[in-house]
Amino acid sequence: MQQTDVVYRRLRDLIVAGRYMPGERLTELSVSAALEVSRTPVREALRRLEGDGLVEGTGRGVVVNALTPERLGHAYEVRAALEALTAELAADRQRAGRVPPADLDDLERHAVLLEEVTAAGDLDRAIGLNRGFHRGIAEMAGNPIALETLDRLWDQIIVSTRDSLAAPDRPDTVADEHRRLLRAIAQGDRELAGRIAGDHARATRATLT
Repeated sequence: MQQTDVVYRRLRDLIVAGRYMPGERLTELSVSAALEVSRTPVREALRRLEGDGLVEGTGRGVVVNALTPERLGHAYEVRAALEALTAELAADRQRAGRVPPADLDDLERHAVLLEEVTAAGDLDRAIGLNRGFHRGIAEMAGNPIALETLDRLWDQIIVSTRDSLAAPDRPDTVADEHRRLLRAIAQGDRELAGRIAGDHARATRATLT
């Protein structure tokens, strides 16, 4: 892997993890010092992150970009549509016998761990586990274009809203929706899986209004 790719991934991970918060200014000099690399790969990494929508150029470096309320709404609309699609495709593949039982078992364990971590109040870890749960379904769908698009959307949404699981009563609701979604996929019920997944994304958006 080239150094530019390494720097890009490290910096993206730091932004998504909340190490650099929305509105915070990043310069080639400050990032190169923090990551202990030269400025050339940092320059290219910042350019790629701007293309991802995670940072925005300001003339002097970039700032970490948070979606406006309007664009956040648009992002959730696309997320709902794509997660409905990937849930449908995962159910189709399950019905066709193309999903290894171990994959569903892994997602079940992932969902249980997410419930435990959320109940313990470790919301930073819960955010990562929640994303991992949905990514697991997207991987199960077998559509790499949908997965790549969702990855970019999740990055932007997480940077813009790191507290959706902290909304009143939301953790219990999320856990129930996850369980019902997994059951629908396991049963190969395309229509139900798609409906639950889409409603789940829209419900998450509603807690942020």
